Amino acid sequence: MAKKSMVNREVKRAKLVQQHAGKRAALKAVIEDQSKPMEERFKATLKLAEMPRNSSAVRLHNRCQLTGRPHAYYRKLKLSRIMLRELASFGQIPGMVKSSW
Repeated sequence: MAKKSMVNREVKRAKLVQQHAGKRAALKAVIEDQSKPMEERFKATLKLAEMPRNSSAVRLHNRCQLTGRPHAYYRKLKLSRIMLRELASFGQIPGMVKSSW
């Protein structure tokens, strides 16, 4: 089980990303627009830099829904490899059977 503080930090980051997504997208559109004057694009760059770091989607990290484990994460199932194997062994994932030969 991951530390509660780390899981809570990820939740907080996700909220910040969602809250600032529109403003970040607008500023990035201004920055990438070559028809705008250089001064306006530079001001948009400075405003983007002033925004909270955790409002960037790049800082989000996928975690297991059950344990909060950050590594060995299966995106499709939103589970870590450990929980995937455990749930499959108990027959709680439809169609998945632990292999043996």
